[in-house]
Amino acid sequence: MILSNISVPLLGLVDTAVIGHLSHAHYLAGIALGSGSIALLFWLASFLRMSTTGEIAQAFGEQNQARSYQSLLASLAIAMLFALTLVASSPFLLDMIERLAKPSVEVMEQASLYFSIRIYSAPAAMMNLVLLGFMLGLQYGKGPFYIVLFTNLVNIILDLLFVIGFEWGVAGAAWASVIADYSALILALYLTAALLKRKGWTFAWLMPNRAHLLHLLTLNKDIFIRSLVLQLCFSFMTFYGARLGENTLAANAVLLNFLMLVSFAMDGIAYAVEAKVGQAKGAKDVEKLKTWVAVSILWGSLFAVLYCFVFALFGPSIIGMLTTIPSVVDTALVYLPWLIILPLIAMSCFLFDGVFVGLTRAREMRNSMIFSALFGFFLPVFLLLDHGNHALWLAMTCFMALRGITLIYRYRKLDGQNSLLK
Repeated sequence: MILSNISVPLLGLVDTAVIGHLSHAHYLAGIALGSGSIALLFWLASFLRMSTTGEIAQAFGEQNQARSYQSLLASLAIAMLFALTLVASSPFLLDMIERLAKPSVEVMEQASLYFSIRIYSAPAAMMNLVLLGFMLGLQYGKGPFYIVLFTNLVNIILDLLFVIGFEWGVAGAAWASVIADYSALILALYLTAALLKRKGWTFAWLMPNRAHLLHLLTLNKDIFIRSLVLQLCFSFMTFYGARLGENTLAANAVLLNFLMLVSFAMDGIAYAVEAKVGQAKGAKDVEKLKTWVAVSILWGSLFAVLYCFVFALFGPSIIGMLTTIPSVVDTALVYLPWLIILPLIAMSCFLFDGVFVGLTRAREMRNSMIFSALFGFFLPVFLLLDHGNHALWLAMTCFMALRGITLIYRYRKLDGQNSLLK
């Protein structure tokens, strides 16, 4: 899972590098705004993968095949409904993006071009999230690895072909991602069918009972709210960065790739702990549950320290590989120190998100996110607004730290009350 997740930001690095070497900053700023908006919408759907993983992992621990199928089919139905809603509302969403970001005409033209194409990958992207969650819940880590690696290889190859070979620019990057998402869906369906056959399961179209469906909808609702608040913070970075000028917007797009590298590597560990904690809860084994939490903290700490050293030593070189626009490079170097310290600060929030997904305690995740966004992100931003982009990066750092602190506090309280298995 770590290897497959690292391949996701590598795709973002290629997108940024390909567009970042075009002649003007508005190309990079445009794809930053367009892809950032798509990421906001698609990441809102992370509740599909999270709830599926937690439910399937606990069903796996219980050896409850019927519950597994009920959760899978209900999640796929919710995924399609969410995706079709996004596609139908895309004109309204584009208008809202323009009103919030107030970009230049050139930047908005590129952002609109990317968004209008990429939004049609929503059905495939949403279903892929559910199928990834299903495989993770059944402890099949190779499946997600194959899917994510395949998706990004296809995307990178088509990126280079469409953008550099055919000179399609931002539209080429968007079409590359759309084709990659649908190719991944075909592979995901094949791997899911092969997994069920290997386990000797006979697929059954079981509709979830009323209690199960209400539980899943409540779980999805809380994780959706949590994801919405998270993406509000990231989109604020993009939209307010756009108001600070195209160089700042483009520089933040470059630097956010550093944060994505950290988040996807940490989420690789978190995905594993989701499945293991969920299985332990389903099997009613609290000692095994706490062991997996301790192991994830160990590995997370080691990776966080490694990232700090890599960014400190090679950060300027990575920026130089991503863009050769002098004004963007100079701006990004000013804010690079924030990214050097972020891995250690953010490590806990990623890992304990995974713990609470495995426990299917979405309410705690939701409350932690809302509290951290209000007092860790938006309060520092508005108190220090005169400091411009430094205020944004300080707020992001405080936000990550407070998320980790609140989740750890809640976990320790549950442990003290012997409530981890409830």
